[in-house]
Amino acid sequence: MTLDWSVFCKDTLTGEAAPRCFSFLFGVDPNADPTYLDWLFTAWGWTISVAGLSLVLALFMGVVIGTLRTLLPTNILNKSLAFIGTIWVELFRNIPLLVQVFLWYHVVPAFFPVMKSFPSYLLVSIALGLFTSARIAEQVRAGIQSLPSGQRNAAIALGMTTTQSYRYVILPMGLRIIIPPLTSECMNLVKNSSVAFAVSVPELTLFAMQAQEETSRGIEIYLAVTGLYVISAFSVNRIMAWIEKKSRVPGFIAPSASGSH
Repeated sequence: MTLDWSVFCKDTLTGEAAPRCFSFLFGVDPNADPTYLDWLFTAWGWTISVAGLSLVLALFMGVVIGTLRTLLPTNILNKSLAFIGTIWVELFRNIPLLVQVFLWYHVVPAFFPVMKSFPSYLLVSIALGLFTSARIAEQVRAGIQSLPSGQRNAAIALGMTTTQSYRYVILPMGLRIIIPPLTSECMNLVKNSSVAFAVSVPELTLFAMQAQEETSRGIEIYLAVTGLYVISAFSVNRIMAWIEKKSRVPGFIAPSASGSH
């Protein structure tokens, strides 16, 4: 079996060899068609964009919902907020991701017409972000509940309100604990962004399917796409490892042997 990597230097319209593989980088005639390599890196950009938007939403909602689930049932308000958090988690983690993508793309805009003007990548990012937020919320809940009860009691003894105790004591320590599992979740989010192909977002998976059909060079196409997914996920791993190292509290969290997850 011989691999033909020159397929990436071919024109996407004619299939002929192009003067430059990186036409988008070095510049070509404005009327020229991009190469498959141009298309590949453009698709990679869409994958990173969808994953990045989803991650921001997932982290924000995950921390908020996870915190609500740990409120002490001292009054009706706390009980209600904790119940809302539970409903959120059970709703979004028990519906398959692909179904959620279709719901946000086809069903939700039917009830909220303003969302019909939203681009498909934004709707996919919302679906992926909310799906992941339920998983992150459970990690946040577990991190907070693993803290010694003395920390919460000490905050109360200092006269802190519930909001202050979470902001200055509980969340800073609880979030440090969950960085290792959160790393895996962030890496999964990058890989789960591949579902965006189902609603025609031009990301890596859609590129691979279409380019393979046009060139009949599926091995080279899928090897290249796989490599970019690996690079993306591994980059997230290293960033999270750096964050864990910088945020570690000496004596509170034992350093890992290898520094990896």
